[in-house]
Amino acid sequence: MNRSPLAALSAILAAALLVFGTAAPALAHDTLKSSNPAKGAEVESVDEIRLEFSAKVRMPFVIVRGEGDAQHQSGEPEVDGAVVTQAVGGPLPDGKYTIAYRVVSSDGHPIEGEIPFRVKGAPSPEPSASEEAASAPPPASAAPSASAPTPSGSEVAATDQASAEQGATFPVWLIIVIGALVGIGIGFLLSARKKRP
Repeated sequence: MNRSPLAALSAILAAALLVFGTAAPALAHDTLKSSNPAKGAEVESVDEIRLEFSAKVRMPFVIVRGEGDAQHQSGEPEVDGAVVTQAVGGPLPDGKYTIAYRVVSSDGHPIEGEIPFRVKGAPSPEPSASEEAASAPPPASAAPSASAPTPSGSEVAATDQASAEQGATFPVWLIIVIGALVGIGIGFLLSARKKRP
């Protein structure tokens, strides 16, 4: 009679190890493997940003921010399996920059982060006649006009909605498993008490 509560407890522990042991590989999300420019790199020029992930990704969003929050990306990012490329608008002048990215991984979870880098030794761009005529204010005001439009609010909302829907599936699953294990344990303990003389 004394062994039945111990047997129930050991059964609960075995079930927990089985569930969480097999769930561990599923919790390993996709990650950023490499980037060009690399984090903290110092480069002379950048034509495009290249991000490589550990698995296929979708719905990419990439921004190249300079000093004063000026944006320097050009057009929309392109996806080729696990690789995302983002064109840069014009040669970047010397200074500090940050690549801010967000994608949805193959398992439906969002991956986001920032990669700082520095441009040093870039050739000074010579303004064309049309740029000189169009930029009556100081040249600094031309930087925002060179930036590409950011993704629309509906695209960002769709990304957030997809990641929220996918992210909500894991906690519900975990709650169900824990509830089942607790229910099994309570059932074993109650049956053990009823069997006692």
